[in-house]
Amino acid sequence: MRKPFILVLYVVCLLLLTSCSPRDFLSRRLAADLIASSETFRAQQQFQLRIGVVSNKDYLSPDYFVLQHRGWISATHANCPPDLESPPCWDVMLTPSGVDAFQGLILAGDAEKQSFSIPAARRELVAITGIARQGNVADVEFTWRWIPLNEVGAVVYPGGARYRSIASFRCYDDGWRLAQSASPPGQPLDEALRNAEPAE
Repeated sequence: MRKPFILVLYVVCLLLLTSCSPRDFLSRRLAADLIASSETFRAQQQFQLRIGVVSNKDYLSPDYFVLQHRGWISATHANCPPDLESPPCWDVMLTPSGVDAFQGLILAGDAEKQSFSIPAARRELVAITGIARQGNVADVEFTWRWIPLNEVGAVVYPGGARYRSIASFRCYDDGWRLAQSASPPGQPLDEALRNAEPAE
């Protein structure tokens, strides 16, 4: 009598488990998989470099500062063209070591341009640090860091710093998905990454 009862219980549990999708429960593992595999998160970070005459504001930016410190760019005072704001302006050029650093990263057609972008880093998910669910919506807090793709990326996007972001999820009939719009509550992943804060 006892064996048939256990067998029936086993069959019922098996049927219940097969009727549920792995996406029906927003676990930390599912949230991590959905974030890490999203096109937004996997998009490479492009570094934009402009040489030639640039504004003082651009020349004093953190990106240009690290390139100066590394000895990859140098600049001389220049007259400001009408489209640039208040003087002073700078004529920025790559140094010989800067040419070595950037040469293999610039597309052949961009070599003569004054402005070009190169892939510099990609994101790596470090951990899901919390999930706050309310009905069919949830906010997922996670930490991530930059992984440099080359020597330039290692200088501009050092891999040691960690960032904290919060992404919104919504449960649909086929399971949980990352929110694609800024419908309340929360924010979509691209906005979450733009608003990332340094993690403690």
